[in-house]
Amino acid sequence: MGRNDLLSGNVWEQYSNKVIERMNNPKFLGEFSEEDAKKRGAKLVVADFGSEACGDAVRLYWLVDPKTDKIIDARFKSFGCGTAIASSDMMTELTIGKTVDEAMKITNLDVEKALRDNPDTPAFPPQKMHCSVMAYDVIIEAAAKYKGEDAEKLRDSEIVCECARVTRGEIEKIVKEHNVKTVEELQKYTDAGKYCKSCVAPGGHEEKSVYLVDIIAEVQEEMKKEKLKESAQSEDFENMSFLNKIKAIEKFFDEKIIPVLKKDGGNLELVDIREENGKINVYIKYLGACSMCASSMFTLQSIEEELKKYFKTNKINLYQV
Repeated sequence: MGRNDLLSGNVWEQYSNKVIERMNNPKFLGEFSEEDAKKRGAKLVVADFGSEACGDAVRLYWLVDPKTDKIIDARFKSFGCGTAIASSDMMTELTIGKTVDEAMKITNLDVEKALRDNPDTPAFPPQKMHCSVMAYDVIIEAAAKYKGEDAEKLRDSEIVCECARVTRGEIEKIVKEHNVKTVEELQKYTDAGKYCKSCVAPGGHEEKSVYLVDIIAEVQEEMKKEKLKESAQSEDFENMSFLNKIKAIEKFFDEKIIPVLKKDGGNLELVDIREENGKINVYIKYLGACSMCASSMFTLQSIEEELKKYFKTNKINLYQV
């Protein structure tokens, strides 16, 4: 940031009035003691979290009603910049009145949006977004202490975008479901990479172990290999030995059909696979909810169509027993 920007006041214009107010006059700055908790019939929870990115740290105090798991009051202490103080103050306010489980759903994006003066203008510059990340992490630490669990187990899998708290698993799922090929396409479905941009590609203000561009490339490569594998499997079906045809059909049902049926409480059993008159006849038996489903015949026809499409052959027939 240049000296002229500082002199002209442009720096301050990037912060909302709410942020500036809470920087200077935080509403929930303070602490609770065991005596305070006892007077109010609550359990005292004290949790700490520090940010490696900027050296900020926050301590969160909760008074939790053990009968309802509701946070009846909260306070915080913070060592850090003004954005960290404002974010911690808002985070603390947002947890009051919620159960511990409800509080765990609060993210740093919720905190940032609550600090906006209007919905369409960010509360602070994107490079300061990491200052609000502690809000999520210290909540998880407090929840873990209250529940007597490991904080790491309560967190999601590997976090790739710290600003938006988006995990690698979430990114991989989006890439697969929507055939995402670029970061711009990815951002149609998630906030990953929209703020400080350190997670997008190498060269940002914070070095990462993995970047969005890497994950997209890796998943696309996996999808390509899977497609080639399926294609090869389909093209070779009619030339397979009968034993390999049986294995391929069993794998098809295990991976493509049965998991879908189980989602609705159903299932099926492969009763027999026979080679008769130059065709492969597959005999199945519906189980669970599928056995009572009025549309099972329609499902049978659908599965047969999928079989023929997957193996690129009309020499497969499906029968219900």
